[in-house]
Amino acid sequence: MTIPSLIRAELARLTATPLARLAFIALMIVPLLYGGAYLWANRDPYAKLDQVPAAIVDQDAGATLDGERVDYGEDVTKQALDGADFKWTQTSAADARSGVRNGTYDFVVTIPHDFSESLVSAQGDEPKRAELVMTTADTNSYLASTIAEQAGKTMRTAVAERVGKQAAKTLLVGLADVRDSLGDAVDGAGQLASGATSAADGARQLASGTDQLSAGASQLAAETAELPSQTRQLADGAGQVASGASSLASGLADAQRQTADLPAQTQQLAGGAKQVSDNLTLLTKKTDPALQALQTASPDTVTAAITQAAADRGVTLTPEQQAVVAATVQAQLQDEKTQQQLADAKAALQGLDQLRDGSQQVTDGAAQLAAAAPTLSNGIASAASGASQLSTGASQVSAGTSKLADAAPTLSSGASSLASGAASAASGASSLSSGVDQLESGSKELASKLDQGRTKIPASTASQRNAQASVISDPVKVGDDNVAAASNYGAGLAPFFISLAAWIGMYALFLILKPISKRAITAVRKPLSVVLGGWLTPALLGVVQMAALFLIVRFALDLDVVHAGSTVGVMVLASATFAAIIMALNVLLGSVGQFLGLVLMLVQLVTAGGTFPWQTLPGPLAALHFALPMTYSVDALRQTMYGGSMGAVWSDVGVLACWLLGALLVSLVVTARQTRTRTLRDLRPSLIG
Repeated sequence: MTIPSLIRAELARLTATPLARLAFIALMIVPLLYGGAYLWANRDPYAKLDQVPAAIVDQDAGATLDGERVDYGEDVTKQALDGADFKWTQTSAADARSGVRNGTYDFVVTIPHDFSESLVSAQGDEPKRAELVMTTADTNSYLASTIAEQAGKTMRTAVAERVGKQAAKTLLVGLADVRDSLGDAVDGAGQLASGATSAADGARQLASGTDQLSAGASQLAAETAELPSQTRQLADGAGQVASGASSLASGLADAQRQTADLPAQTQQLAGGAKQVSDNLTLLTKKTDPALQALQTASPDTVTAAITQAAADRGVTLTPEQQAVVAATVQAQLQDEKTQQQLADAKAALQGLDQLRDGSQQVTDGAAQLAAAAPTLSNGIASAASGASQLSTGASQVSAGTSKLADAAPTLSSGASSLASGAASAASGASSLSSGVDQLESGSKELASKLDQGRTKIPASTASQRNAQASVISDPVKVGDDNVAAASNYGAGLAPFFISLAAWIGMYALFLILKPISKRAITAVRKPLSVVLGGWLTPALLGVVQMAALFLIVRFALDLDVVHAGSTVGVMVLASATFAAIIMALNVLLGSVGQFLGLVLMLVQLVTAGGTFPWQTLPGPLAALHFALPMTYSVDALRQTMYGGSMGAVWSDVGVLACWLLGALLVSLVVTARQTRTRTLRDLRPSLIG
């Protein structure tokens, strides 16, 4: 028997009766039903998400932002309802909770009452994170709960982008205002620097003027240092004058009684009076300037005198310096003790002038008396009266000069205080000059730094700030650069379901196919022909199954296939390889091998990496991922359908070819043994078929 005859014989057996034909057709369409139905059901489930029932509960009470009312909860609700990504229903909290429990809604999104308030709190002192509450029930659908989580993340991203854009816009407007304010600050700092320069010049002039004032005050203090001793001498002289005047009055009284001795006595009187008058005249020449100064003393005159004294020395006081001097002098002159002492000194000096005038009269009278002694006797009474007045005036002068002597130390002390104050003022003016110099330097540096800070804040228009806020609120955009893309969810699962369909198709066929012909083993005794004949029958049927499944995938389900010919070739190779493997298991182990084919399919169902990445598998299963053939059929179909690497396709094809040849070799070895000898197990009928 040849290989074609073996194939024809097996096909004839499968179609011998109507029931056999019906079973054959049913098993032939099993992979088509499995692959087609699964891919049809999962072709594009994301396009039907708008049919997933979901509820949204808006409890937001709103908030106030920049004086305007905002209600982000209402905005989120409106955006969800208008977007229609799901079959949204706006309802109450009670209805939503009962609905998610009884399956009316797959999930519920609840917007709390403080949602808006929490969002705007970022601009206050106590920021609070806003919250969206997602209520799910895995009893409705676990994947629906997963999708709900993604919906919540999408809502969160949309709200975060809007709020972030508003916050960023506020920040950018604030920075623009800061930049404008910094410009004004730069101008002000420049004016401050200019004013500080002028102030520094004035402070230096003030320091120079106060130095001169200090020198003049020190000189004044030195010149008034001996004033107390001089006024004390004046007081002593005035006392002597008073004593002499008293003696004069007594003498005139005696002269009135003793007119006999009048000519000689009047001559003596004339000489003594002249001496007294000369002394008083000399004394008043010394005290008149002091009296005149005391009479005209005032803050303005004293200040003018100091200013004139400074000018005489080549120093011109500024108005500010004159104000400092005037304030110091006025404070000293307004002191009650000083005013009293000045008044006493003025009275004493005025009494001295009276004494001088009176002594002059005495001198003249004495001269006249001496010249006209005979007539003096008649006016002796008048002279006695004048002498009495002279005695009274001399006593007043003596009292006044005593007070002047008492006040002189205070005046000298005041001059010393003035000198000390002027020295302090000079020191303060020097410190002021140094401080103003530092102010000038600092204000210039301030203006420079402010200008540098302003230039570091970029100028922007309203449209630029709006664009910047958009970028800040959503800074990253994920670009789609898929080098090998599946057109939809169904196309993504197609390689896995096609591989499973190929295995299931072969497994189903071997329920009615005989792995090898027992009669051929006995009659032909050619193991290779027997094995190839037993394998080519399901392999050819697999070609029909895979061609039909490809037509369903490509045209009925409209899934994109980049390399159609390569895809069909991989499908046929996978089907042929799976046929060889299941045949080898049947040849080697019989019914147990057929059952192991089912077990092997289940193992590959979880290890092939058809849904989740194989890296997520547990360790032992991950190791099987690289050992089993379906892994490579899934990967090869992905490469051909999505336009991936053809090098990877050839690598996968090589692994499948190795499995194919290895399985055929196992079948060949077992068949060769059976052509020579038989065991009781070989003769025992199979439990299956």
